[in-house]
Amino acid sequence: MTTSITSTAPTRQRLPIIVPLLALGTFLMITTEYLVAGLLQELADDLQVGLAQVGLLITAFAIGMIIGSPVMALATLRLPRRATLVLALLVFAAGHIIAAFSSDFAIVLMARVVTALAAGAFWSVAAAVATHAAGPANSSRALGVMMSGVGLATVAGVPLGAFAGQLLGWRGTFWALAVLAVLAAPVIARFTPADAGRGAPSIRAELRAITSRRMALLVIATVLATGGYMTVFSYLSPLATGRAGIPPWAVPLLFVVFGLGAIIGTNLAGRFADKRPVTTFITATAGTVVLMALLVPLSTNAVATFLLMFLLGSAGMGIPPVGTGLAVRFAPAAPTVAAAIAVSAFNGGTAIGTWLGAAALESTLGVIGPLTVAITMAAVGLLTLLAIAATRMTQPSELDG
Repeated sequence: MTTSITSTAPTRQRLPIIVPLLALGTFLMITTEYLVAGLLQELADDLQVGLAQVGLLITAFAIGMIIGSPVMALATLRLPRRATLVLALLVFAAGHIIAAFSSDFAIVLMARVVTALAAGAFWSVAAAVATHAAGPANSSRALGVMMSGVGLATVAGVPLGAFAGQLLGWRGTFWALAVLAVLAAPVIARFTPADAGRGAPSIRAELRAITSRRMALLVIATVLATGGYMTVFSYLSPLATGRAGIPPWAVPLLFVVFGLGAIIGTNLAGRFADKRPVTTFITATAGTVVLMALLVPLSTNAVATFLLMFLLGSAGMGIPPVGTGLAVRFAPAAPTVAAAIAVSAFNGGTAIGTWLGAAALESTLGVIGPLTVAITMAAVGLLTLLAIAATRMTQPSELDG
């Protein structure tokens, strides 16, 4: 009788407190990634450089995340995860303090790279901590909650940061992020579970665990699917003003709407992905293809544009928790490095999509150019996901059901 009750008990349970705390940490990491876009003019004036040079601060952060996530995951592999999270938050704070003290653009640029390395380390380790704390039955749901910090940063972090920049200057905003990171460090340390039962990791074994065909296909699919919706996000402003007739002052509201959708999407995808990860990934990616295709004819209407961007935030931002969860499933012996590879894939997709989108924007397609790039990338990503599902390269437990 006891055995029967145990086996039929529901696996859905309240998530540990560390999961929402890690969401706040993710909020800080994504806020600083997006923040510079709202402080371009202030940074250019204060550092006495052109806007194009200030834009390198965004590029440097993206490159730091792409390269730094797996590199830092391997470099900190033998450290306790609790120590790595605290160290990442403190280095994150130090990077902002160094930038806030400096009047030299080169130093600020290097500080952004250091900050990106810390952010990559935090995100990859946080994903492993969240999935471990929640347990296998709730790992994707935990990732969804943790990554809701991304949507929260879009809704609140970036607009508030830009507003704070106007009141306090960019240095004051950087100081605020540093203080928040320092305050978060002991709280996250207090609630991060110990690495009980975790053997001494081997770098060679970790690398072997992530170098599989299915992981390669997953990375390709993640890069393409993420590159799709993030290309639209990156070039939303010219689309909104040049095609939908939305006034410049209202464009930030579009990002807020996207972020609200993102908060819903990350949590919904996390709930469904625990039982049907591949189907959830396919559905989210297919949804972005359909929504972006609808934007081509309907982006001439402001109301339709707002609605479609909300839905695109829901579908698109459901991809990160599912992609990370699948990466961890595909390489269970190397969860931290697998999560780091997923982080690199998200940022790589964004970098590739925005680069191609910039070229398309200057073509005869105009503001529709980035949309064309986005639809193409996401559609190819969808085909890759269908290949993963069709070839049955994973164990049944790693697919649906």
